[in-house]
Amino acid sequence: MEVSLYIVATPIGNLSDISYRAVEVLKSVDYIACEDTRVTKILLEKYNIKTKVMDYHKFNEKEKSDKIINLIKEGNKIALVSDAGTPCISDPGSELVAKLRENNIKFTSIPGACAVITFLTHLVRDNEEFAFIGFIPRVKKQQIDILEKYKHTNCIFYESPNRLIETLENLKNNFGDIKISVARELTKVYEEVKTDSISNIIDYYKNNTLKGEIVVMIYAQKALFLEDSELVKKINILKNEGFSPKDISKIIAKLYGENKNKIYKLAIN
Repeated sequence: MEVSLYIVATPIGNLSDISYRAVEVLKSVDYIACEDTRVTKILLEKYNIKTKVMDYHKFNEKEKSDKIINLIKEGNKIALVSDAGTPCISDPGSELVAKLRENNIKFTSIPGACAVITFLTHLVRDNEEFAFIGFIPRVKKQQIDILEKYKHTNCIFYESPNRLIETLENLKNNFGDIKISVARELTKVYEEVKTDSISNIIDYYKNNTLKGEIVVMIYAQKALFLEDSELVKKINILKNEGFSPKDISKIIAKLYGENKNKIYKLAIN
């Protein structure tokens, strides 16, 4: 059975970061399905690729997946690309993959750039374990719930430059002055990767222009810094010094990386 669809990784910034095989495939197929035809055409023009393009994005995935299946059944070969990086990784494509499997259509992936992996090569870590959660939810409670789940693992997520500071402030308020890394404009002229306390990162980006795609890693906190019994002892010491439950939760969260809400509940009880 011949391959009928290719999932092709494209550059995440620098247009030269594309494989020879990817260019060959994009030239050889009958159609290229892409998130934004205007973005993809910039890449195609650089490599003199004349293949027809069609839009395929999160708002028309179901409809266009059916169309692509029909095109394949008519004998066409298709390439799927996203605006940047690898399709199906926080980008459209999963609906199409499901349809391909349902119809027993052979497909393959052409590997290439991925912002998460590129980001990780910049960072010093204790081990190879990490969790990737895609774009972090906009709702503050959902942010805390999901990051609480991966509290003891290096946790990576994407965020919009317009929301980064608000998100980081929410994390600081709930997890204390934790260690994080933030990258923007990876592989581009103004590439920047900063690792510091979340407070210093917030201050930095409040005073510097934020543009481009953002990748963030929250460094793993040490598993169970303190048993509940130890927390209670420290809470009682601070209570005896006249600190309020709110102040106690802030102090212990900052010193030990424990969850501020958990400490507050222990303090008021």
